[in-house]
Amino acid sequence: MYQEKYKSSASLFSMNYIKKNSIIGIGTGSTILHFIKYLRKLKHCITGVVSSSIHSLNILKKYQFCILNCNNVEKIDVYIDSADEIDYNLMMIKGGGGALTGEKILASKSKQFICIVDDSKIVKKLGKFPIPIEVVPMSVSHIKKKLISLGCFPILRKNFTTDYGNKIIDAYNLKINNVLKLEEKLNSYPGIVTVGLFAKQSADICIISGKLGIKILKKNNKNS
Repeated sequence: MYQEKYKSSASLFSMNYIKKNSIIGIGTGSTILHFIKYLRKLKHCITGVVSSSIHSLNILKKYQFCILNCNNVEKIDVYIDSADEIDYNLMMIKGGGGALTGEKILASKSKQFICIVDDSKIVKKLGKFPIPIEVVPMSVSHIKKKLISLGCFPILRKNFTTDYGNKIIDAYNLKINNVLKLEEKLNSYPGIVTVGLFAKQSADICIISGKLGIKILKKNNKNS
């Protein structure tokens, strides 16, 4: 109950970063449902939206947003998304909803990446939440063996196919000493499409909502 309230509060606060005539990247997940509902009131002031997933796209269509094709957009002004975990360096684990590839593409095309979360998602060290890894179907067994060799417990997500026809392996108990190096290492394995570690595409700003109100974390460490 309280988490939904906090998600809503963080989403409402993020409206302060929505500028007139801007292109907005839309993430995926329960927090983003709150964000979309608030953004509806400003939809006539923005140029349009780019969606990270089919799920979010269908909701945006329902609310009659001006939807832009990602291939036709050179730069997204601001990308709004949430996270499964985010640390104080604004690096994240994302992809619990399975949309990590679309999310990472939009993050890489955005001038500004704002993460909105309730305070249960902020952590000192990433890794309690399993790392989602999108893989092409023929590489599932190979990648699982690779992950086991790294000391983790990989589980193929059952009855789930991504928007791009791929599978998700959730890597449990994978030790993370250096987020960026681990992301790069996993990305080097043939068959892996996207890793749910967002180190290179970390957030610029994180809006955290909790019982004490709103807290802002910024990449340059000027927090409030």
